[in-house]
Formats: sequence, structure tokens, C-alpha cells
Amino acid sequence: MSEVFIFGISGEELPKEQLRKIASCSAVVVSSRHQALLKGMEIHRIPVAPVEEMVFELAVALNYGDVAVLASGDPLFFGIGRTLLERFGPERVHITPALSAVQLACTRFKLPWDDLPLISLHGRSPGDIASRILSKPRVMLFTDHRNSPNIIARELLTILEEHKDTARIKAIQIRVAENLGMEDERLCKGTLADIASQEFSLLNMMLIEQQEQDEQPGKAPGAGFILGLQEDEIEHSRGLITKDEIRAVILHRLRLPRTGVLWDVGGGSGSVSVEAARLCPDLTIYIIEHREEGQENIRANIVRYNLYNIKLVCGVAPEALTDLPAPDRVFIGGSKGLLAEIIPRCAKQLTAQGRMVASAVLKDTAEQAPLLMATNDLKTDSCTVAVTREEVRYTNYGEPGVLLNPITIITGKK
Repeated sequence: MSEVFIFGISGEELPKEQLRKIASCSAVVVSSRHQALLKGMEIHRIPVAPVEEMVFELAVALNYGDVAVLASGDPLFFGIGRTLLERFGPERVHITPALSAVQLACTRFKLPWDDLPLISLHGRSPGDIASRILSKPRVMLFTDHRNSPNIIARELLTILEEHKDTARIKAIQIRVAENLGMEDERLCKGTLADIASQEFSLLNMMLIEQQEQDEQPGKAPGAGFILGLQEDEIEHSRGLITKDEIRAVILHRLRLPRTGVLWDVGGGSGSVSVEAARLCPDLTIYIIEHREEGQENIRANIVRYNLYNIKLVCGVAPEALTDLPAPDRVFIGGSKGLLAEIIPRCAKQLTAQGRMVASAVLKDTAEQAPLLMATNDLKTDSCTVAVTREEVRYTNYGEPGVLLNPITIITGKK
């Protein structure tokens, strides 16, 4: 049975034994930039892209003999190795790795990388990965033609400027390694603005580092834990915030997925979303809030806790929901009297196995929300939560506590 031989490439030459093996094959899979490595060799060549067509042609070529595949660096590290192993099985696939791009880049940067987060940007839009980049002290990026270093730097700069996060803009330093192992290899470094203004070759690795910022008044106090922020640790106005105990119940009822989309309708200060974003950093959260005061509080909380997986949508639901991606979870904390329009829209957009949770202080809302959910094909239940807060001291044990307003929490499930 014919076999697949994947050779990793690092540099501008192939070892003689690999050239001999390639010459004995019926075909070779090779990208345009690696064609020069096969100069003078008469052999059927299969383009790498598009991958689906390449795999089909490779399968056909195996009917006539072994097939070689040339791949950059380590084929099992964000490479073609995974695809070919899944398609042809480990018994038929043989892999010879070379130094990976991340190994070469970290060597040039003199950077230990055993704890370095790595993100591949291949096939992603820049806006999808900004929060994943900003949530880490340092991260190495595998870029592509759509996500070059200048585009990524520009995207990050735009997001941070929008939130007036000048401290983080100053703290970010970027290093880029281009054409590693080749004659025109180049290293550069700079700020977000520096990198945003340059052009780069297609072959590069991008390292983004955030220098530690000095402790300042108002900085996030919650670095040591992921759940349990107190009301005075979240920016809000005039006491308009979901109370700590109620927030915990809401998060429990939402059963947040690790990834996906959460809509927070009528977000107020964004306290529920702040806790959700800290619990699930890969969850994308859209807060819909129409009040300028609330919007400013939300932006302040995003900056304070570095929660750029939260996207602020300024407007009133349901109109503000029109262009948002379908939600896996919906929380309705405020409706501005439009609950009868909001719940049907959210229920229609909710993905399979999705959940909707609404909190109600007013009796009318507590009665209306479950009926609306049920009539929109959601399995619905509700509970009422009453909380008494009491500071217990030895000297005044038994003094009456503070009774918070009871809150009804309605849950709808697809």
C-alpha cells in the first residue's frame, strides 16, 4: 500500500535523502514558495491549496505510488499533518519535522516559550481574536494574509482607543520575525502604532507582550479569583446594579457555555456580563444598553477588568439586536417596557439548546415574562429569590438584617 511522507522545511534547502525519497514518489504536494526546492526535478506537483482539492488529488496519486508532502516547520504544529493523519490514518503517514516557526522566532527573541500562549489567526477575522490577545500578558500569533501584524495592531489600537484604555496602549510592545531561516530574515519591534504603520511579508510570527502596569487607584481588585466580585468593585451609578447574591443565581441559571455568544439585554452597569466574561474568557458577550451613563460604566468595567470579549451595543432592544450573531444564551435585565417585543425576537434567534434568563423586580414583569417565553416554545420555570444581609458580630448577634427586594428569575430553555 502506498504511503504519505511529510517533510518539514526549515530554511532554503532539503537534505539529499529527502530529495531522493521525493524523486521516487508518484507526486509531491508543494506550495508555490517551496517550488524552488524541487528545481530540476520532473515529478507531478499538487498545489497545497485549496486543501479539500489537494487531499482528493493526493488520494488519487496514491494509486500510483508514494506521495511526498512539503510543509513548513513541524507539520503537526498548526500544520497539514493533522488533516492528513485524519484522512489517511497513522499507518500510512510518515512525518519528518523541522524546526517550527515558533521555535525559530523564540530563539531570535531569546524568549523561553514553554509557557507561551499560541494563537493561530488562519481563517479568522481580526475582531474575533482581540479579546483572546488582550487577556494574556504575552502571546505568539501565527498570522496569515488576512491577519498581518499591521492589521492586528491597527485592530487592537482601535479597540483600546474606543475604550480610552491609554494605559494598556502604552503597555503593549510587539516583536515581529519575518522570513525566518531565509536570506531576507528580518526582526523588528515597536508599539501598536509603530507596527500598525508598517508592511510585512506573508511569512512572519508576531509576539505581543503587555508590560506590567503600576498599581493605580481604581485598578481591578479581582485578579486572584474568577467569581465573586462585590458591588463596590464594579462601576455603577445610583445603586443600579444586580446585587451579588442575585447575580450568582442568574449565572447559575444561564449555565454558561465555554464558547459561544451571550446577549445581555438592558445591561445597566454590565455586572452580570463582567462576571460571565471573567468566568468564560472565550465567550463573546454583547451588552445592549441605551443610557449614556450605563454605557460609560460598562466601558469602565471592560477596561478595569481587561474584558474585551464584551462588546457594547449602544441602543434599545429589540432594534439593537438586528445585526448581532445568534445567541447561545440571553439575559434580560431591563426591557424599557418592550418585553413583549424583546422575548419573541430573542427566542427566535436563540440557538439549539439555548437558554434565556430574565430577572424581574416588578410584579407585572414577573407575570409577563414566563407567559411570553412559554408562548414562544421555551420550556419555562421561575423562582423568586429573597436575600437578607446581616453582618454578624459577637456584640450585636441577632440584630435584624437588611432585606433586599425579592427578585423573580425566569428561565426559558429550547
